[in-house]
Amino acid sequence: MLIGYFADGPWSHKAFERLIKKPSLEFSFICGRFDQNDKVLKDYATNHKIPFMTSENINGSEFLGIPEVNECDIFVSMSFDQIFHKKTFSKPPLGTINCHAGKLPFYRGRSVLNWVLINDEPEFGITVHYVDDGIDTGDIIKQKCFAITDDDNYCTLLERASHGCADMLEEVLPAFLSKEVDRIPQRSIHPHGLYCTRRGDGDEVMDWNMTSRQVFNFVRGICPPGPSARCLLNEKQVMINRVRLIPEAPSYAGFPGAVLAKEKDGLLVKTRDSYVLLTEWISEQKIRVGDRFK
Repeated sequence: MLIGYFADGPWSHKAFERLIKKPSLEFSFICGRFDQNDKVLKDYATNHKIPFMTSENINGSEFLGIPEVNECDIFVSMSFDQIFHKKTFSKPPLGTINCHAGKLPFYRGRSVLNWVLINDEPEFGITVHYVDDGIDTGDIIKQKCFAITDDDNYCTLLERASHGCADMLEEVLPAFLSKEVDRIPQRSIHPHGLYCTRRGDGDEVMDWNMTSRQVFNFVRGICPPGPSARCLLNEKQVMINRVRLIPEAPSYAGFPGAVLAKEKDGLLVKTRDSYVLLTEWISEQKIRVGDRFK
């Protein structure tokens, strides 16, 4: 089976390393993101004698006329950033599939691993699905869910998802050879689903008027390699990388953002309902009891 691989970044590297070992699978080409210089993918292509290319428009006639593109049995998208139009995703006989780190039809779109933590979800999903005219709306081929605990954060989910996506593609692609591929319409699970937007500049600003649980989820949802939660102290920025929930902390009225006490492991900071323990932060100034974050 000849694969056209649209890919970028570490997740696509892991998947390629698995798939290239399958004797029944061959790569007709690797197409990297147009605005990136993925040296790892280029080296893979060179070492395995696979044509490497980029295109500003994969839906254009110039790209679709390339011989290697026309030879493919299936297109596979892994961390690619362009939208496939119908004339492109329907070109190979077996269609086009995408691996998405979200539990479809929920958590379509962008920044989904941030959002599942911010929304305090008990699990996240990895889905291989067909590409269609929508955004992450195509029929599901295979989906697995993974539990999220309070020990997880953005970093741990990224690592788990990168391995999970590689596992899923390794399982799914050989099924096309035996024609044992499921197609589960997403509307059969939920009529509307859920869409996530990409997080951008300003979305990292902390609101101490959230509950302690919400503060905890927000901080762990955008911790490094994310931008880190941020607030101000005396008009200077403080980056917050980790907070800890305090079991059975009492709920009471107070000033959200106030530094209440210094503990051995960090600083107690008031939230809307109780308080959390601030354990990892970056600040140009010393933070004292009585200070108030904004």
